[in-house]
Amino acid sequence: MSTSPLEPQQQGGGTSTGRRVAAFFDLDKTIIATSSTAVFSPSFLAGGLITRGDVLRSAYAHFLYMAGSADADQTERMRQHLSDLATGWDVARVKQIVAETVHEHVDPYVYAEAVDLITEHHEAGHDVVVVSASGTELVEPIAAMLGADHVVATRMAVAEGRFTGEIDFYAYGENKATAIRDLARKRGYDLDRCYAYSDSVTDAPMLAAVGHGHAVNPDRALRRMAAENGWEMLTFTRPVALRPRVRPVPVLAAVGLLGAVGLTWWWRRRQGRDLA
Repeated sequence: MSTSPLEPQQQGGGTSTGRRVAAFFDLDKTIIATSSTAVFSPSFLAGGLITRGDVLRSAYAHFLYMAGSADADQTERMRQHLSDLATGWDVARVKQIVAETVHEHVDPYVYAEAVDLITEHHEAGHDVVVVSASGTELVEPIAAMLGADHVVATRMAVAEGRFTGEIDFYAYGENKATAIRDLARKRGYDLDRCYAYSDSVTDAPMLAAVGHGHAVNPDRALRRMAAENGWEMLTFTRPVALRPRVRPVPVLAAVGLLGAVGLTWWWRRRQGRDLA
């Protein structure tokens, strides 16, 4: 990316209208070069939440997703599979596993270009919002690690501390755009001046909801739509280690604790290697 996608008048803070600006980032294949759900499979396997058979089935779904060959029906089947898989899981245990392994699993896949963009938006005084179809329990710690301000993610129903298998809100397709508009009303964002970034045509409603849509490493269908709608196309190619580049900022108070646990775990592990 040779130039910043931010409008010149929006760099350095504020907007001419006085209303707030936000940048909405899809997560998988936009901020990170993989699936946020798939990267935690080894830890869920080690923690006894899934079996090796589950890993193989999820790996196939992940392959279709990464290859860009998952159509709407396959995506829905993958959603149902993950929902069925998580039924009965202890929510606290899931959060613990994610907090303890988020750096190990996610760090190698974060795009440097995305990190730079997040930094630019923050320096311009914009909020950064991660918008993902993955579950809140996975997305919030990743967003906290990235220094994001808010999260829009899929919410699984919980009863007596366990996932029921039902989904309260599925952050996918048009639902993402609806959630963005709701958040804009609550936070006072001027959507005409806001930004959105995604790789997939399923996020076209999200890109259309703001004044500055950007197609990142777009699939064929999104590339065509980007040309039709005048959305800028960006190429992200450089996954980098995240820790030296981003200051950890809690997304929410509750997420701050998860982020702190993850950072503490990493520091102790690092210290152990240094002393060895």
